[in-house]
Amino acid sequence: MPEIVTGRRSAWLVLLLAVLLSGLVIAFGGSAENSNEPTAALPSSADSSQVAELQKKLPSGETNPALILYARDGAPLTQADTTAIDADAKAFKGSPPIYSPDRTAALVAVPFAADLENDVVIDRVTDLREKAKADLPDGLTAQVTGGAGFRADIASSFSGANFKLLAVTAGVVAALLLITYRSPILWLVPLAVVGTADVVAGSVIALMSRATGLNIDPSTTGIVDVLVFGAGTDYALLLIARYREELRLTEDRREAMRKALRSGGGAIVASAVTVTLSLLTLALAILENDRAIGLAGAIGIVVAATFGLIVLPAALVVCGRGLFWPFVPKVGDQDKARTGAWARVAHGVARRPVAVIAFSVVLLGVLSAGLVDARLGLSQADQFRVEAESVDGLKALARYYPAGATDPVAVMTTPDRVAEVTRLAQDTPGVASVMPGEKAGDLAEVDVILDAAPATAESYDAIRALRDRLDSTGALVGGSVATELDTREAAIRDLEVIVPLVLGVVLIVLIVLLRGAIVAPLLLMLTVVATFFASLGASTFLFTHVLDYPALDTGVPLLAFLFLVALGVDYNIFLVTRAREEALHHGTRDGIVTAVAVTGGVITSAGILLAAVFAVLGVLPLITLTEIGVIVGLGVLLDTLLVRTVLVPALVVLLDKKFWWPSSLSRS
Repeated sequence: MPEIVTGRRSAWLVLLLAVLLSGLVIAFGGSAENSNEPTAALPSSADSSQVAELQKKLPSGETNPALILYARDGAPLTQADTTAIDADAKAFKGSPPIYSPDRTAALVAVPFAADLENDVVIDRVTDLREKAKADLPDGLTAQVTGGAGFRADIASSFSGANFKLLAVTAGVVAALLLITYRSPILWLVPLAVVGTADVVAGSVIALMSRATGLNIDPSTTGIVDVLVFGAGTDYALLLIARYREELRLTEDRREAMRKALRSGGGAIVASAVTVTLSLLTLALAILENDRAIGLAGAIGIVVAATFGLIVLPAALVVCGRGLFWPFVPKVGDQDKARTGAWARVAHGVARRPVAVIAFSVVLLGVLSAGLVDARLGLSQADQFRVEAESVDGLKALARYYPAGATDPVAVMTTPDRVAEVTRLAQDTPGVASVMPGEKAGDLAEVDVILDAAPATAESYDAIRALRDRLDSTGALVGGSVATELDTREAAIRDLEVIVPLVLGVVLIVLIVLLRGAIVAPLLLMLTVVATFFASLGASTFLFTHVLDYPALDTGVPLLAFLFLVALGVDYNIFLVTRAREEALHHGTRDGIVTAVAVTGGVITSAGILLAAVFAVLGVLPLITLTEIGVIVGLGVLLDTLLVRTVLVPALVVLLDKKFWWPSSLSRS
């Protein structure tokens, strides 16, 4: 393969085929499958998913209502207010107004067809908001929330957001590449290759989505964009660094690239395999959005690695040495990396390994202490990082109506069991009231109002108690609070199952890569896990005490762990494979010092770039993505600047040959 991608004619052929195949994939890519169902992430076997399906058979099942809340900021409604509200209810063909117990607010439900396209929902909700606020008596306000309101706000907040994310990501990558290479032209090649890889990956994911029916929502697309740009640029940085190193030793640039691919390609392949296999463990997740991220992310990494190992080398050799201008590497040039700042850091660590290890462990422990304040689970109203009328309206509803009245629990049963279900539900702790709902054929709905506010621990306890009490009747308990509970419990289950699998996959890859060593892979795994807890703790402190976020979203710990462990091991792979290569000739102690010296610059640049790219997730409007971006970004910086720079080298120096036990290197 190195001979093909670097040949005088074959390199051009590789580029031509890459352009043709990429164009073909992009042409047939199209759009991915997407669903706006609240229970779309849950398996069909979940109670709340079954209830959602059964509700579609009820008379109102084909609707997704918008709720208009009228209020005077706590003051009683006037006669003019009630007249205007009644008129609006008739004009909008909504339900009769439902007044709060103290008549300080009124609620009107306006039906929307559930199968409307997002753009249509946005337009109709916008129109409804304008009309509801028009010609109201002075002091009376109207807010549109409910299912249709939330759907419109989510869809409009993502409108153009992924393009903005892509533009900002490309800008960040371009700036950091320009700073890293200090060349006005070199950065263009890896950026073009990685950018093309991202577009191709998106098209492949869309094809896969339509073929399998797997839903790919905008947040998944944003995460995959970040993964492809981050990992793809990391691979480019590593390859170009090895290529430049070989150009100082070899006159023929094509031979230099072949040597770079043979020496550095293995680390890139090992990195890509580790991340891909780790992402594929999400295939065993219960939550569909986790499975979607896993499969889509794996496709993105494979495409990025393919472009990095085939298209990028061909592009570099075609362009020649002049691409590095004004710092063109020449044969015989001194490799300043071996005597520069990172060499001094490496020698300093080698002189005091115990002190370095002690400092690192204490620092990671202090940062992990932030987990004391960790809380899990965001309600629907807490999802947005930006202002949204549907969120403000939902919070206002909770002020004017009983805590659970704004979001009743839906219990699905049969008409002949309504009386029994009603009696059992009324006797359940945490239930405020029960009322009959709609009927259709052999289906009947019973609406249950809880004492507790939605998305609280008390509301979840009430749902569990209700399910236990109604189990003998065969009734199913659903609704948005039950959906949030099912999602939370599924996320915890996925965390318990996926985390050991990811650790096992990474450990096996490291053992194979390091030729049967056991001590080294275990220590590397421990350092990466310690980095995760330190990053999660420090980020939780930031979210709780600075940004005032109420909690971590349910899916954040698993995805943050997956990305940090899989991507964090990358830098250890880059470092330790070079250390092993050097140790074969110069011994373990000198090998790790040289490895830190020659890889320090490129790995640090890669880590800073990856952290910056993940931080760009904050461009998107959901708190979930901001949390993932901050945790992974901080973790990558810790791994790059502390763990890989000083902690791992200190451990290698302290253990010396024992670090490679029981491989042959430990006995040489």
